[in-house]
This record gives sequence, structure tokens and C-alpha cells, in this order.
Amino acid sequence: MEPLAIKKITLEDLDQLQKIGIKTFTQTYAADNTEANFKQYLENSFSLVKLKTEITHKDTAFYFVTLRENPIGYLKVNFGAAQTENKKENSLEIERIYVLKKFQGKRVGQLLFEKALEIAQQMNVDYVWLGVWEKNPKAIRFYQKNGFVEFDQHIFILGEEEQTDLMMKLKVN
Repeated sequence: MEPLAIKKITLEDLDQLQKIGIKTFTQTYAADNTEANFKQYLENSFSLVKLKTEITHKDTAFYFVTLRENPIGYLKVNFGAAQTENKKENSLEIERIYVLKKFQGKRVGQLLFEKALEIAQQMNVDYVWLGVWEKNPKAIRFYQKNGFVEFDQHIFILGEEEQTDLMMKLKVN
């Protein structure tokens, strides 16, 4: 595969982020959820207003991985007050690593994960954590392979449905 690049996402990338966010989330989860719940989640979580708020939050960062300047995946990390949980801990949350289906298994996700680790090391956090759906064994194996261990669970709301996420963490420093 040709060389990939990592690019920080800015407001100018908002439309591209929305498109790849919806596409990768749909490829990953649509088959396992009801159409109504899925539609509601996409409308709430990937609206341009919500994405703009997230991109401009001081404690959140988004990155594209690009091939020939076209996004094929993205990363969202949260720290400080932007973390969905563990806000008092010296940690960084990986909220999203999503890769277009045709590029999965080609080290694209690994590249995004390594970017998250680089940020965590620069910030001198104690650990990186994330939530992963208990019914996503591919992602669970990916994180386990990279040294993450399960430490808790939390509820993730998709539309009207409560789903269980495994919370996993990796000690950094």
C-alpha cells in the first residue's frame, strides 16, 4: 500500500469528518442494530453542529489517516474535561478509531493507535483508556494485542437501546 499520512482535523474538514464518521460507523455497526436506533444515533452523534463543537473543544483532538490525501480512517482522543469518564484521572481517552472497511487489516488502525499513544506520551498521562462494544470481538482483539486490559464496563446508548461497552486501559507511564 502507498504511504499513509496523519493529518490533524480542522473546521475546514468538517464535511469530510461527517462523511467518514457516518460511513465507518455504519459499516461497523448497522447490521447489528435496529434501523430506528441506528438512524437516531447517527443524527445525534454525527450532526455538523455536534462535530463542530467537538472539533473546537480544547480537550479533544481529531486526526485523519489519509491515502493520496483522501481520508480512509480517523481518530478522536479526549483528555481533561472532554473525557466521557475518568475525568479526575491523569489519562487520555481514545473515543474513536474507525477505518473504512476496505482498509481494515492493513495497519491503518494501528497507525491511528500509535498516534494516540504518541499524544499520550507527550501529555505524560498515566494511562490510555477506551470503551469498546462487548459484541465487537475484532476491536477487542485489536486492543488486547496492543496491551489493553479490561477494567470495568459502562453503558453506551445507541438510539433507544442500552449496550454494554468493555472499558479497557493501557498503562503508559
